[in-house]
Amino acid sequence: MTRTKSALEFKQTTLENGLTVIAEINPEARSVALGYFCRTGSRDETPEVAGVSHFLEHMLFKGSQNRDAPSVNLEFDQMGAQYNAYTSEENTVYYGAVLPEFAPRLLELWTDLMRPALRQEDFDTEKQVILEEIALYEDRPSVMLFDWGRARYFAGHPLGNSVLGTTRSISQLTREQMAEYQARRYTPSNLVLTLAGKVDWERTLDLVQRLTANWSKGAAHRAYPEVKGTVGELREPYPKATQTYLALLAPGVSAQDPRRYAANILANILGEEGNSRLHWALTDQGLVESVGAGVDEADRAGLFYVYAQTNPANEEAVKAVLRAELNRLEREGVRPDELQRAKNKLATALVFAGETPMQRLMSVGIPYIYNHTYEPLSEIARKVEAVTLADVNGLLEEKPFSRSFIYSLVPA
Repeated sequence: MTRTKSALEFKQTTLENGLTVIAEINPEARSVALGYFCRTGSRDETPEVAGVSHFLEHMLFKGSQNRDAPSVNLEFDQMGAQYNAYTSEENTVYYGAVLPEFAPRLLELWTDLMRPALRQEDFDTEKQVILEEIALYEDRPSVMLFDWGRARYFAGHPLGNSVLGTTRSISQLTREQMAEYQARRYTPSNLVLTLAGKVDWERTLDLVQRLTANWSKGAAHRAYPEVKGTVGELREPYPKATQTYLALLAPGVSAQDPRRYAANILANILGEEGNSRLHWALTDQGLVESVGAGVDEADRAGLFYVYAQTNPANEEAVKAVLRAELNRLEREGVRPDELQRAKNKLATALVFAGETPMQRLMSVGIPYIYNHTYEPLSEIARKVEAVTLADVNGLLEEKPFSRSFIYSLVPA
């Protein structure tokens, strides 16, 4: 399938082994970005292997049967690659950008790493790194606020699983458990190879077919239990906290929901930094050090969230103002001037998101994981501009913030 818009061209195909390959080709680009998007994360883990997705992400950089860790690092450096990886509740992404002449080499390297060696000595060493990372984040209340807050809000739903896992789960995890998870979740049908920039499509397709010819077919299951978000409030003392850290979680829209554009506009109106309802009600009044709002679009589920950091003496005042602002928002809706300002801000963000192939890689790959469709920036911009007051206020008519959960970490 091919769609052309201006100089851009989108191509996609699915190989015989089930691997999907997609590319947004820009002949005028001066670089190529590519990466493997794996539809797996902490929501796909059982308690016994909590944190294995993130741990496995680390282990891929330790090498394959063909490369050890120093060789992997050297190859990235020789190409001058900008590269990284990350793990979320739902996806693990490995990506990099290089000059066009190095694209085949980068593709060969990432493809080889998709089948890691998982050497026992590397596993043992990296386990200590992960445990240190868990301890490091536990010293940061602003990070643990959402890690623990999501767990309390989702109350047993897999979307509440911690990406890092726990000290206990990581300590007890075996190399064999990781190998089983990798074989089950990194099947070709659960991966999307995404490219953006100055891509040689035919050459790429020929190369990836050869590189993955021995990959076994398979299907990776994902559970979709009903989300029953916790409603109410919970305060928990935290010895590492010197201030009050507050998160409000409320029902949102999924990554598949066409109302996601309206939801992003609503979050912008509510909590965009520098000029939003919460900025003027809280930051401008000196009640908080920081405040913001956003959306978390997940696979068949979603959240609105608000976060704030404040002096413990202001905690109750902040909560009172927050509740009042959310009640007013649900009662009165948004104004036309607020809607247009938010649209303008999102339009600017879209332009910035399209400036480099690396930025486009994420904007193309992640939505494709959820919807199996491609939307060029021009189409996304059109949909943002098409959002009406009725669309945004329709979200508020469902009273999401009246079904919210406020989680606070406070000084012990």
